[in-house]
Parts: sequence; C-alpha cells; structure tokens
Amino acid sequence: MNVLEKVRDTKKYLISKMDQSPTIGLVLGSGLGVLADEIEQPVIIPYDEIPHFPVSTVTGHAGQLVIGRLRGKVVIAMQGRFHYYEGHSIEAVTYPIRIMKAIGVEQLIVTNAAGGINNKFQAGDLMLIQDHLNLTGQNPLIGPNLDEFGPRFPDMTEAYSKSLQSLAKSVAVEHGVNLVEGVYAGMLGPSYETPAEIRFLNTIGASAVGMSTVPEVITARHSGVEVLGISCISNLAAGISPNVLTHDEVMETTEKSKQQFLKLIKEIITAM
Repeated sequence: MNVLEKVRDTKKYLISKMDQSPTIGLVLGSGLGVLADEIEQPVIIPYDEIPHFPVSTVTGHAGQLVIGRLRGKVVIAMQGRFHYYEGHSIEAVTYPIRIMKAIGVEQLIVTNAAGGINNKFQAGDLMLIQDHLNLTGQNPLIGPNLDEFGPRFPDMTEAYSKSLQSLAKSVAVEHGVNLVEGVYAGMLGPSYETPAEIRFLNTIGASAVGMSTVPEVITARHSGVEVLGISCISNLAAGISPNVLTHDEVMETTEKSKQQFLKLIKEIITAM
C-alpha cells in the first residue's frame, strides 16, 4: 500500500468519526498539549486506533487527535507529535500533516519547545517563527513525487505565512502577550546540542533550536497549507545556560508559560 492509499484509508476512518470538517490544524509540542483540553465537544481518537498512524513515545505528548470547536472554529489538534529520533520514518513523522490536508485543513499552527540561542531571549518567552534552517539532513519530499499532494519542487520563500505572522503580532500586542521573533533551527536529536554547535547556529542566524517542526512545515507547504509557527523558549541552549539541559526543565518551563501560550493561540484562532 503506497502513501496515497494509506491517506485515503485514514481519511475514510476519521471522517466516520467526525461530524464537521476542520479547517485549522494544531500541532502541539512538549508540554503544550494542554491547549487541546480547551476544545469544545471534542472527539478524541488515540493514535493507536487510527489506521497507519505511528505512536508517540515522548513524555509530555498525550498521543491522540482531538477534533472539535475552539473559539467558534472547527479544529483538529495533534496532542503530541512524532519525531525522526524516535525511530519513525520521515514519512511517518509527516503523515498526520498529509491527513490534515486530506480532511480539509487549510491553515496549520505548529508549536514546539525550543532552546534559546538569541542572548536576549529568556526561558518562558514565546517566539514567532519567521523562518527555519533545516539542519536535520532529511527532507520529507525525498523520493517519487505524488502530484496529488503537491509539486515536485515546492517554493519555500514563505514557509511561514507573512500574513499569519502579522496577525499573530497584532493579537499579541492587543492582548499584552510578549512575543519575540526569530529563526528556528531544526536538528535531528535526541541529544541536545554541544556549545560549539550552538555557537555555529548563532553564527548562521538561528535564534532557537529544536528537534521537530521543520519536516511538518515542509510537508504542509508542499500541500499548499498556510503555516504559523510558535516556539516556547523552554531553556537557554548549551553554553548559554549555566544548567545541565534536561527534558524535565523543558516541561517545567512550558508549564509556567502555558497561560500566555493558551491566551495567544486562542486569540489568534479567533482572529483567523
């Protein structure tokens, strides 16, 4: 069974569970899945019940789809994402984005927890992703192109929608949310970066670094889905932070930032 057949299979299953088609997709990173708890009249589908879906293995990721209404909009949220470092194929990592497009999603909000490289950032800041650096050594579009999904050579000039960035900045100002801006560097993981790698990333223009998001955004743009990206700066990166980096620190910081995060994303959805 090829990817197109799998997508049709999964789409048929999800449509049987839904009574409305979502137009906005949400990918919720480490510690940020709490947003899905705000979805009204939710249909909750564990990943292990969905045909051809992989299963998330990362602490802080619930591992389920939540479909329902948020601020009057029909949304589908991934409460936990997949990472290449978990041992999934790059096709599996990006499969949910293909599914979102197939069931009607036109706009995607991707969130993540990231290490801060910009020395003006503080742990707990929310960063609007202006652009990314793909340093994973992977691309989800490698292999035969399926024209049903998108073009062979998709343009990435505007990987992150300028109009959605403008909307997010306006919403942040209006609602008193401090929103910094920067470039997200996508690394493979699962080890955190060395201080030398962080100095290199700083030199080439990265503001924050993480182990997700980039493959999802490439896949979304290939399919013509508009993307907005928000990082929670969960820690300062190696060589900048005086602390030993741990996933527990990531989870603690996202917990402290969650009210600002929830406010920002909900008001953005209202304005979309």
